[in-house]
Amino acid sequence: MTSLHLLLWIVSGIVLQVAIYLGIGFWRHWQEYQALRSRAVEFNLPVKAPLPTAASELATASWPGFRTFRVERKVTEDIAQSVCSFYLMPKDGQALPPFLPGQFLTFRLDLPTTAGTEQIIRCYSLSDAPRPDSYRVSIKRVLPPEGTQLPAGRSSSFFHDQVAVSSLLQVRAPAGHFHIERSDTPVVLIGGGIGITPMLSMLNWCLTEQPGREVWLFYGVRDGSELVMRSHLETLAAAHPNFHLRVCFSKPLPEESTGRDYHHAGRIDLALLRMELAFKPYHFYICGPAPLMESLVPALADWGVPDAHIHFEAFGPASVVRKQAATSAAVRPQSEAEEAGIVVTFAQSGKQLPWQPTAGSLLAFAEANGIAVDSGCRAGGCGTCQTTIRAGAVAYRQSPDYDPDPGTCLLCVCTPKTSVTLEV
Repeated sequence: MTSLHLLLWIVSGIVLQVAIYLGIGFWRHWQEYQALRSRAVEFNLPVKAPLPTAASELATASWPGFRTFRVERKVTEDIAQSVCSFYLMPKDGQALPPFLPGQFLTFRLDLPTTAGTEQIIRCYSLSDAPRPDSYRVSIKRVLPPEGTQLPAGRSSSFFHDQVAVSSLLQVRAPAGHFHIERSDTPVVLIGGGIGITPMLSMLNWCLTEQPGREVWLFYGVRDGSELVMRSHLETLAAAHPNFHLRVCFSKPLPEESTGRDYHHAGRIDLALLRMELAFKPYHFYICGPAPLMESLVPALADWGVPDAHIHFEAFGPASVVRKQAATSAAVRPQSEAEEAGIVVTFAQSGKQLPWQPTAGSLLAFAEANGIAVDSGCRAGGCGTCQTTIRAGAVAYRQSPDYDPDPGTCLLCVCTPKTSVTLEV
């Protein structure tokens, strides 16, 4: 055997060994993929579906205006029977565009009244990962505070009491700037009360699309009767070693105990996060009632979490202002000195009024002065109060979820930056 033949045999052996190694590696990855896919089906998680890579792609896939959806299922999700999930399928049977986990749907509801019906607009977070055939929202019945004469939530009561299987609803395409990003960085999801809904969407998507990503979920309620989808969350935590579930009860019942019914007694706060989390570049996604947001968002900033790593959606997001100054003047809050001497002119109403900073927003200011303005969410999400600016400029405390058309503003979440003339 010549040296050339020997060399060829050696090269062939090496190539064969590399091919076998690659083949075994591919087979193992394929088995892992099939196992994850089977697990997704077992836990009712959506099978992988491509998400939009840019806002423009999402806008192109969406539909204009409102689209008719049929309620296919209605499921109570907690012991207290205060949260109900609605599974929605398009009446036209066409495929649904994907959305970004954390976004919301906008509903146009016709509420019955003694005089007929009244149309209102409301926004509710999607509570599941994207699926090609259906959407899910989970809505909590809003009850008046104890000892008050305030009415119950009109839209939530309508959903719970009037919307049934086969009911038809008018729905605008998914929207909102609060959503999780595809990344390898570890993520911390924090949901207080019904603020768990966008977290469920993010969580289900993460465990399907990025099962190796480190995910923490801190979920805070008063007691076990308010826990939503408890068995689903516990099953996911048992099946995914990279998913860490921490349930917090602020007022546990006497029969409930730490370790069995919940992980932590008390509210979700910075002390708990510092005790549980290692020193890593986490991205924090937070949604919940005002007390949670107003305490936790600035506390994270004080802890040294970069502003770009803190993402939140509050029930009324204008009430939460980041401690760091915004870089854009368009979203910078006005000081009292800057607001002095500002005049707001309502063109159609013919009223010219000195601005009162205590009003909070231009919508509240208009209503306080007897000027009727169509509105919906009152949190910068639905776009109902969009109004043309004839002259002057406005300022936002933070960018709204709904992107207003050029030359317009959302009255519910802005204040005048200069003297301004509005088309209302």
